[in-house]
Amino acid sequence: MCGMPQQPPVRSTPTRPSRPDASMSLLTNVMDHSLDEGYAEAAARKQADGTVGMPRNLRARLGLAAGLVLAALVVTVGAAQARVAAPAVAKEREELLDRIDRETAAADKLEKTVDKLRDDVSTRQREALKTSGGDGSGLVDLLSGATAVHGPGVKLVVDDAEEADGSGGDGPRESSGFSDTGRVRDRDMQRVVNGLWQSGAEAVSINGQRLTALSAIRAAGDAILVDNKPLVPPYTVLAVGDGQRLSAAFQSSLDGVYLSVLKENYGIRSSISVEDDVRLPAAPSVIVRTAKPSTEEGTS
Repeated sequence: MCGMPQQPPVRSTPTRPSRPDASMSLLTNVMDHSLDEGYAEAAARKQADGTVGMPRNLRARLGLAAGLVLAALVVTVGAAQARVAAPAVAKEREELLDRIDRETAAADKLEKTVDKLRDDVSTRQREALKTSGGDGSGLVDLLSGATAVHGPGVKLVVDDAEEADGSGGDGPRESSGFSDTGRVRDRDMQRVVNGLWQSGAEAVSINGQRLTALSAIRAAGDAILVDNKPLVPPYTVLAVGDGQRLSAAFQSSLDGVYLSVLKENYGIRSSISVEDDVRLPAAPSVIVRTAKPSTEEGTS
């Protein structure tokens, strides 16, 4: 029986495993040959010539030693100057702090003296009013704001719009120089206070600041000042008077309508309520500028 010729088995030669960093040949070459061949040759040549290392002749050694001594001298002088200057700077700082403390104490003492003198002047004014005004001194104190008061009245709260921003507009409120139409301004509070006075209020305060005939409502930037004291919203206006009548008269007045227009057009928030008892503090200082005691009897 003839058999088919058998082919020798083909044996596959096993391939060598590839390196894990085969895909990073450029990076591997850079890491393995970090020093350029030209630099390596120059370094080998210098080493063969004996020019690498410390200088061999006496002159070069002396130059190197002189340079090291000079560098050490500069560092030593700088450290010595810093050490000498440090106590002087610390002394000047201590003297400045002591001076600040002395001036602060002196200012506090003067402020206490001013408060004491202001109270003394207020007491003398009240005594003079009682002597010359008779039974009307209480009314004078009330109208001048020299004494704290309480009684029925209204509470009016005025606040900026919820989304007040710095964007400008073309409305009539832009003529005042403010850019934010959603902010309550000094002239708004002026109209509110004047409207309450005209509606029959006997005493008015804004955020606890008592208003008198000498009070001024002004602006400093976007802040509202009452007698040079800055206020922050919301602005709470308290007014003593017949609550129901005062509230109705104010809301129907031109200033009350003006406040309603601000609410509708600019989103300024406001609310008014009748209160059974509101309390207003005395004005911080009432300075009589032109009044003088009468020399005639029977006159006030």
